Amino acid sequence: MPHTRYPQIKVFLQYLTFEKRYSRHTVISYQNDLEQFFQFLISQFDGPALTAISPIFIRSWLAEMRSDGISPKTLNRKISALKSFFKYQLKLGNIVQSPMGTVISPRVKKRLPAFVRKEEMEAIKALPKAEVGSAFEKDAFTTLTNDLLMDILYQTGIRVAELVGLKQKHIDKANSHVKVLGKGNKERIIPIANTLITSIENYLAQKQAIENADTSVLLVTKKGKPLYPKYAYLVTQRILSQVTTQQKKSPHILRHTFATHLTNNGADLNAVKELLGHSSLAATQVYTHNTIDKLKDIYKKAHPKA
Repeated sequence: MPHTRYPQIKVFLQYLTFEKRYSRHTVISYQNDLEQFFQFLISQFDGPALTAISPIFIRSWLAEMRSDGISPKTLNRKISALKSFFKYQLKLGNIVQSPMGTVISPRVKKRLPAFVRKEEMEAIKALPKAEVGSAFEKDAFTTLTNDLLMDILYQTGIRVAELVGLKQKHIDKANSHVKVLGKGNKERIIPIANTLITSIENYLAQKQAIENADTSVLLVTKKGKPLYPKYAYLVTQRILSQVTTQQKKSPHILRHTFATHLTNNGADLNAVKELLGHSSLAATQVYTHNTIDKLKDIYKKAHPKA
């Protein structure tokens, strides 16, 4: 087993969990990639010592995966995991040079983020209430929950994990904002409209009537239990399928929609970065494509030489 031959894997994963405070999902992703690489070293090169691992071993592993049809995007993720691992080994003094220095990541075609058009988002409010019920229930409280779920996702741009973990006490009605706990347990403040505050107040009033409802989180099921990610996926897919032809209908498309609508209406990119909780501006810049497309359209319609 890789962990037996390379105990540094376990130490690195503990570092990601307790110091970097990465999510369980992210840590498992790192673990799978590292175990796959070191298992390859054991089977193909008899498990060389950490200090003996060279770029040729890594390129051999990448070449094998390419031949198996692994996508460039997945390869880049695995390369990133190795870079982080060996960078940490350098920090600990376990190696004197990272073998990743000459490893080149394959180019990946940039996929523009899909989003729901403004008219389509507005059409959601016109849906019959029966159509806003979840895939499980169509009672009044569930419909209210699903209404608020969609509003929060679109008006704040938060991730689905942030949505289901949204604390009731973090809704600041007086200052019209919400505190969100994002990746790496980083907190950020997102302003919210007065109409959303009113919807939340109405929801909390209805929630009080549910016996033993969880009061730590904001959104709950009709039995008072906290919502879970799959619930949010099913609801957004059900509702969006009635207003848009977009292939993707997950909660994340509403995050893309939030960011796209902001940038298209002239929002400062750094402000959008902060609202989304991105660690770098590069992650936010993908949303400028829609603004550029809009400018091109204006140019073609208005310029005599276009």
